[in-house]
Amino acid sequence: MVFKFLNVSEDPNNPLLGPIISMLRYGGLWEKDRLKNFLHNLVHFVAFILVLSQYVELWVIRNDLEMAMRNLSLTMLSTVCVFKACNLVFWQNTWKELFDYVSELERSQLAKKDDAINKIIFKYVQYARRVTYLYWSLVTATVVIVSLAPLLIYWSSPTYRHNIRNGTLPYPEIMSSWTPFDRTRGIGFWVATFYQMSACVYGGIVVANFDSTAVVIMTFFAGQLKVLSANCSRLFGDGNELINYDETVKRIKECHLHHLYLVKYAAVLNSLLSPVMFLYVIICSLMICASAAQLTTEGTTTMQQIWIAEYLMALIAQLFLYCWHSNDVLYLSNQVDDGVYSSAWWSQNVRTRRSLLLLGGQLRKPIVFKAGPFTKLNMATFILKGSYSYYTLVAKKED
Repeated sequence: MVFKFLNVSEDPNNPLLGPIISMLRYGGLWEKDRLKNFLHNLVHFVAFILVLSQYVELWVIRNDLEMAMRNLSLTMLSTVCVFKACNLVFWQNTWKELFDYVSELERSQLAKKDDAINKIIFKYVQYARRVTYLYWSLVTATVVIVSLAPLLIYWSSPTYRHNIRNGTLPYPEIMSSWTPFDRTRGIGFWVATFYQMSACVYGGIVVANFDSTAVVIMTFFAGQLKVLSANCSRLFGDGNELINYDETVKRIKECHLHHLYLVKYAAVLNSLLSPVMFLYVIICSLMICASAAQLTTEGTTTMQQIWIAEYLMALIAQLFLYCWHSNDVLYLSNQVDDGVYSSAWWSQNVRTRRSLLLLGGQLRKPIVFKAGPFTKLNMATFILKGSYSYYTLVAKKED
């Protein structure tokens, strides 16, 4: 069934973005029908109410440090999920403009049947598919573990089960959120559990869609920079090809426009991602600290430690995906002008060489993705956050 869906989601009109657009539609984040759009927006609103209830509960249990830490880690993640959903819904026209550019450019390039360019496109499309499917699998595993964690905790400890049966402890929850009814016993517990499980599935859909969309489009920019470099290196063939000045200017202009639009739409993507990633980088520190504190707290059961470890792995994987692919785009944008100087420029006259120098200067403009106005998304950011996380964990253990 899964493989059938993946095959159906392939779209020749969207060589790279076919599965991404299909998942956005199934997830209610890319809907054109007004009625369905209203219903999906209602789901987003309910999710927003859940996040508010988590903050209310966080205030209520502020004196219980252990419960507050566990609530904080999930509340912060829920906040990011809702923020990502709002980004996709409210700025859907901007995302659509970006999607149209990606698909139109790839279709026009594939239509030329250039083996060298088609090979580059095929390679980065296959890479994007692998990353997307692996990330969806990771998110699915996280949702399952988070949803089943209370049940696993319940069955892993006989003492805990005994305390629940005699009324000393309440039934375990997926997440701590305020409700206007008693959610610790009876039908209130089952209603709250269903609501919280639905919220977990919703959050998984949003995170999987938003992150895979962003990473795949970053992969597109990295791949297109390779295409641009290849085209620049073949501007004058092997040097023996006779090319008139008008044809030379046309080829240089095509490379210039290709780079110009890549820079333009990279800025569009950055404007969409930057606010979300700014919030995520700030919240990530809080979530990692809260999870590390839980992991090293005395009395934490083995199942709770497994849950927290998987949760931490999911957090780090999200940050790594963004930093790695953003760093890849930055690196390639700094290297793309090498294609100009590896071309047969020596076979051209002085007038053409001057135009070529101007093109080389234009191509040296780096493409940088940022998390707000302060932090660049690159491997230096990831290493810094990783070092901080490791330090936090070690410090907690020493205490």
